[in-house]
Formats: sequence, structure tokens, C-alpha cells
Amino acid sequence: MVLDDIDRAVEAAEMDASGRRSEEIERVVSASSVSSSSSATSRRGVGMNRVDTQRDLERHPTELSRIQTARSQHSGTVGRDSKTKEWKKPLPNFGAGKPYPPQLPNKEDYVVEFDGPDDPLHAQNWSLKKKLLTAAMLGFTTMTSAFGSSIFSAATQAVGVEFGVSSEVSLLGVSFYVLGFATGPTFWAPLSELKGRRLPLVLSMFGFSIFNLANAVSKDLQTVLITRFFAGFFGACPLAVVAAVFSDMFDNRTRGIAITVFSMTVFTGPLLAPFIGGFITTSHLGWRWTSWIVSFMGWLAFVLDLFFLSETYPPTILVEKAAELRRRTLNWGIHAKQEEIELDLRELVSKNFSRPMRLLFTEPIVTLLSIYMAFIYGLLYLFLTAYPFVFQGVHGMSPGVAGLTFFGMITGQVIAGITVLLQQPWYQRKLAANGGVPVPEWRLPSVIAGGVAFAGGLFWFGWSGYRADIHWIVPTLSGLLSGFGLASIFLQALNYLVDAYLMFAASAIAGNTFLRSLAGAGFPLFSRYMFDGMGIQWASTLLGCVAAALVPIPIVFYLYGHKIRSKSAYAPTFAANTPKRAGAGAASEEDEANNTSDEKDVLERSANATLPRLDRDARSAV
Repeated sequence: MVLDDIDRAVEAAEMDASGRRSEEIERVVSASSVSSSSSATSRRGVGMNRVDTQRDLERHPTELSRIQTARSQHSGTVGRDSKTKEWKKPLPNFGAGKPYPPQLPNKEDYVVEFDGPDDPLHAQNWSLKKKLLTAAMLGFTTMTSAFGSSIFSAATQAVGVEFGVSSEVSLLGVSFYVLGFATGPTFWAPLSELKGRRLPLVLSMFGFSIFNLANAVSKDLQTVLITRFFAGFFGACPLAVVAAVFSDMFDNRTRGIAITVFSMTVFTGPLLAPFIGGFITTSHLGWRWTSWIVSFMGWLAFVLDLFFLSETYPPTILVEKAAELRRRTLNWGIHAKQEEIELDLRELVSKNFSRPMRLLFTEPIVTLLSIYMAFIYGLLYLFLTAYPFVFQGVHGMSPGVAGLTFFGMITGQVIAGITVLLQQPWYQRKLAANGGVPVPEWRLPSVIAGGVAFAGGLFWFGWSGYRADIHWIVPTLSGLLSGFGLASIFLQALNYLVDAYLMFAASAIAGNTFLRSLAGAGFPLFSRYMFDGMGIQWASTLLGCVAAALVPIPIVFYLYGHKIRSKSAYAPTFAANTPKRAGAGAASEEDEANNTSDEKDVLERSANATLPRLDRDARSAV
């Protein structure tokens, strides 16, 4: 596959960031370290200011890491034009009889920067207390969004009675909400790259609360379904943005732990809601209070985010810093690199729809893992129907009490999260032994174990839940395996996609999210017919067989993933870093070529053939 111009520009920036000389680093340690096309045009022939920092490299190892991260962030930002735009119409007059003003002496001198690796403005330098409070606040925001997706499942029967439709039609309220999860990230993710993390989160929680309030006072079924969709659309923002906030706040050593904890809120939220919704629906409050409760939670999250959430996105922090300096110094030339970005509709479509779809349908790793994860995610929402069949239909429990049985799955998910966290020391040792270069396949043993556990949990659930003479605790305990498998698959499969695709990880995850959200919306719609027609035991057996048939997918990638990635046009491959000899100069081009696999080297060289050659000494296109 031939990469387009934008793909090549992103990959070139990432490869350039990973290949910088060890003798020097750029002065800028933020997104301002990345030169966009607009700035490159204005300073052709002028090298970027440099400062000899050889003695600082050991003292501040985070400096290099942040420069590389900043380059990747800026090159991947929606709206960054990958090439100079060619204008066909003539340049307009300046106006008022004035001549065109001279260019700024050196544009880079007016670009604000972070003040070294310990700058308190950078989110990674916040106090531990502030980080934990921010994480708790955003964890509640994310859980509120996930909580709202499933609480409506307990109200579907009451909604059907009130509006005179079948329970299958009223179940569309759950499906439409999850469809909002599928479409929302295409708007919220690029907005978070352009305007920072705080603005999308505040806006989304306001809209989320409004539409849940509207759902609570709906007068007809159409309004119920429309408001549920837009509640899901706005509620998708925390799922798409909060993980990025954690990446802004935590460094490489702690980021994995933070993302794991965040992911647990995403998957436990839908399972905490059914028993609360069941008790509300059967009480004097009625089904509308399932939306009132979620709306109140949304308003609380909105207030917390509005007044206590600080911006974490480094480029936007520098925009605010530049604005303050302009006001106080009256120097209009001071600006942040992010302010040079102009929105490009073609690039917006490419990065947020075209590229994710290309990855989804042309990359075997993304395609097969997305199918696997879509099936698992669909079953997460199918359980909202399957559990009532067993615990209400067979064991005669009330909706609220039956919802408590989901705590079996919640416990399994918590065990999976703890297991992933306990693997971190093992993973760090392997990473250090490999010269700091991650091997994506290290993530897959947990996925394989989770797949086996999930399939076993489905068989256990079906063959212990269809008879009333089997104690209800037996099918409840099957959730330990199902929850463990679900969380293990998701946590490590997402990490595998990130490790495998690096600069294109956001697009890979976007395609994955799109497919699994469609499955989450569709599975509940046929679950009732399936369990009614086949019976609980045989419906669960069929699902368990499909789950077992999908287990070989991560096994194949564990054995042959490195070969598949070497032939990919998107997945970079690197060899382990080897220490340089003392006093050695920059590596030769032949040495650098030997650090990548031969097949991948050919693809990457051909993909970058049309790009300007980067002089790593002058840091400018030559």
C-alpha cells in the first residue's frame, strides 16, 4: 500500500524524532519544537536555534522523551497542513496605501517554550496530589458516561408499556446511545487536538446532561431515541479524550498504570448501572428517574470539570502562556506553535475517517483484532439482556436484585486489572533488556489467557443458568471468568495496537472503536430472539463456540505478528537499541539502515522518497 502525503509526513516526523543525534537537543521541549509547514516556509535557509546540551542528557532524560512526544503530537494534530499550499489567485493589496511589511527577523525567536524539563506549567510536573485529584475527577466523568449507556436497559419494558411498543423497539434506546459512542469520537478527538482537553470535556458534559434531562421529560418514543443518541454522542468525549489527558499527566513509567485504571472505569460503568436502574424502575419513581439520575451525575461532572479541571495538553498550555505574554509585553509577534495551525477539511476527513477505515479494512492485525474485540464488546451489552433471562426468568428475581449478579463480572474485571498491573515489573525488565524498544507481542499472552477464560465463562453461564434447581450463585460466579476475560482482552489488545502502530495508533484505535461500537449497538437487538428461540443453554453454547474460535487470533499474532508488521505500510519495526561507543559520532546511514528489518526498510524508504530530506544537523529541509 502506498501512503498518502499526510501519512508520509506523520511517519517522517516520528522517524525523525526517534533518530536525533545524542550530542544535542532542541531548545524547545513542547509542541513548539515541531516546525509546521507554515513556519518552514518563512524561514528557509535559517537553521533552528540550538543549544549544546550534551552534559544535560543524563541529568534530564525526560527532555528528549518530551521532544519526541511533542513532535508526534504536533505532526498528528488535525489541521496541520503537510505541505505548503499553492495559491492560484494573486496576493491582495495590504490596504490603506501601505506596503507589505517585512518578515519577522526570525520567527522561532517569537515562539514560546516550556522553561526546561521542570517547568511547573507542564502537566507531568504537577504535584502528585493534583494529578490524583484530576484522575479521580475524570474517572468519575468517564464512569458517568459509561453508566448512562446501560442504565436504560432496566427501563425498556416500562418504556414499551408507556408508549405502546415492544420491548425490542424500546431497547433501541440502548443501541442508539452506543451508536453515539461510535460517531462521537470523530468530533471530540480532533477538537481535543486543536483546542486542548479541557474545552471538549466541559462542553460534552454540558450537552450530555442536557440531553439526559430531555430524555427524562420525553413525551414520545421518537424523543426518547433521539435524546439517547445525542446523550451517547456527547458522552463519547470522555472515552476518547480522558486517556489522552492521562498520557499528558503521566510519564512512561506510570502511564500504563493510569490507563489501566481508566479502562476499568469504562468497563465497570455499564455493569454497575443495571441493578440501580432495576430498583428505580420498580419503585414509585418510575423509569424516567433512570435518566434524571444520570443527568444529575452529568451536572456534577460538568461543575467539577468547569471549575477544577486544568488544561493538560502541552500545545494549548503554551497558547495560554503566549496570550499572557502578548498582553503583558504588548509584543504581538509572540505566539505558540499551535496557533500556526489552520484547519484543513481534507486532512480532517483523512485523519478521522479515511485513514481509520483504511487501517480497519487493509491491515490484518487491525481487522482481525477489531472483529475479536467487536464480538467481545457486543457481548458486554448482550449480557444486559441475557442476565435478566436467567435471573429474572429462571430464578424469579426482581430487576434490582437480578442486576446485583453483575458484580460477578465486575469482580472478574477488577482481578484482570490487578493482574495487568502486577505484570508491569516483568514488562519493564523485558523492555530494559531490549534496549528500551517495546515488542508489541509481549502484550498478547494476557489476551490469549483472557480469550480462553471468556469462552469458558460463556459455557459455564449457559449450562448452569437454564435450570431453576441449580443455585443462582453458580451462574453468577461464571462472571468471574467472563469479566476477567473481557477486561484482559481489551486492556492488552488496545496496548498491542498502540505498540504496533505508534504514530498511527490513534487511527487504528478509531477504526477499532467504530467497529466495536456498531457491535455494541447491534447485539442487544437480536439477543432476546436468540435466547427465546434457542434456549439459554444453546444460545450461550453458540456464543461460547464463536468465542473459542476467535482465540487463535492473538495466538497467530503472538507467533507471526512481527512478520506481519514487517510487511505493513503503517506499522514501523525497530531493532533493539545498542549503546554507542564513547566519543563516537553520529551513526552512518548504513548503521541506521541496519537497525530496521530489511522488508520494512524498503517500504519506509519508498514511502519517504518524495519527502524533503531532513538535515539532522540543521533541522531544516534541504
